[in-house]
Amino acid sequence: MDLSEYTHSDSITIDRSPDDVYAIVSDVTRMGELSPVCTSGVWDDPAAAGQSGAWFTGHNAIGDITWDTHCQVVVAEPGKEFAFINHGQEGDAELVRWGYTFEAQGDGTLATEWWKVLPAYPDMVSGGDPSIDVKPRIDGMAQMARDGIKDTLANLKQVAEA
Repeated sequence: MDLSEYTHSDSITIDRSPDDVYAIVSDVTRMGELSPVCTSGVWDDPAAAGQSGAWFTGHNAIGDITWDTHCQVVVAEPGKEFAFINHGQEGDAELVRWGYTFEAQGDGTLATEWWKVLPAYPDMVSGGDPSIDVKPRIDGMAQMARDGIKDTLANLKQVAEA
C-alpha cells in the first residue's frame, strides 16, 4: 500500500521562545492539555524523561473508547525538534511518527506539528488478514490526525501564551 499521502503538517506562531514552547511539548505529562485524543502521558522511566530513546505511555480517548499506546522519543533537541514514534498498544511495531519543530520568528516561535503513517500500520489495521480493506480506516485516522493537529496547535498556543 502506498502510504505517501498519509503525512500532514500544520504550523502556528506562538508568542513565546522556541525553548519555552519545546519545554511544553516535550513534557508528555502535559499532552492532555493540548491533544483532543491523548488525555495524558506517563514516562516509563522518569529518569529518562524527555531524552532521545525514552519510552512513554500515552493514554487516549475518543468518546467512551480508551486505549494506551507505547511511544519512543526519537528526536529531543531542545528549542528545535521533538519527535516520537507510536509503537501501538503492544509496543511492538513502528506505526506512526509524530513530531514538532520550533523556529524563532522575531520574539516568538513558528511551531509545526506533523505526522506520518509508517509501513507497519496497514498490517496492524488488518490484523494480518490481507483480505481486509484498510484504506477506509487509514483515511479516517488521517482525517482525525489533520483535525487533531489543528486543535493541538491552537491549544499549545493558548497554554504557552497564558
